[in-house]
Amino acid sequence: CGRHLLVSYLRTSNRSDSRHSWAILALLVKFIRQYWPNTRIVFRGDSGFYRPRLLSWCDRNNVDYLVGISKNSRLLKDVEAPSKLVRDTHQKVGDKIAATYRFRYQARSWKYPRWVVARLEEGELGSNPRFVISSRYDDGFKLYYEQYCARGDMENRIKDQQLYLFADRTSSVQWWTNQWRLILSGFAYTLFERLRAHLKKTPFERMSASNLRLKLIKVGAVIIRNTRRIRVLMSDSYPYKDELTDLVRRLVPG
Repeated sequence: CGRHLLVSYLRTSNRSDSRHSWAILALLVKFIRQYWPNTRIVFRGDSGFYRPRLLSWCDRNNVDYLVGISKNSRLLKDVEAPSKLVRDTHQKVGDKIAATYRFRYQARSWKYPRWVVARLEEGELGSNPRFVISSRYDDGFKLYYEQYCARGDMENRIKDQQLYLFADRTSSVQWWTNQWRLILSGFAYTLFERLRAHLKKTPFERMSASNLRLKLIKVGAVIIRNTRRIRVLMSDSYPYKDELTDLVRRLVPG
């Protein structure tokens, strides 16, 4: 949800990508609506989270969704005409051309049709269509590029936790041990997010956890303690001394 971590859940390697996603989503929706009953909730995920029963649950519980769906022969047939227009335009101008096309589609496992947004792209390597299922009737460009593609920032947050906060250290043969390590990594991520909250309107606001740790946390200093005070002496060549001083002042209670 934005930059905030909601769940840290580890699947076993022999389970599907969307294992337990339905149950987790139901718990999150129940919790959110206890405190914010009128908040619009949007479930967004790639094609790994496409499950017809999950979408039906969202429809019944007033949860909007933007979920990718793998291309198939029926979807490709439905976009033949707009795909030809994109292809012809590419042949005329020579540059990569992309457009969106919104249409109604019903798979065999669906009880009713849903809106599908097709991203049609034509370039030097040929056509590259992508499809997204949407619960809302809205502009195709807005749905795909502004809302669905925004999940790329979420992927960066996941990478932040995996690479720099050691969420990938799951080498134990016991599932619970690895899950506990993932939870600890989630705690660390949450602490960094709270740190970023005190760094608004500074160059550090959107830095990765790796850069924050390198520039503001892993800092060499000499600590001198006596009966009256504790002094922290930093090197004059440390380039972020003023920023760190301001951050410490913000973190001091009162």
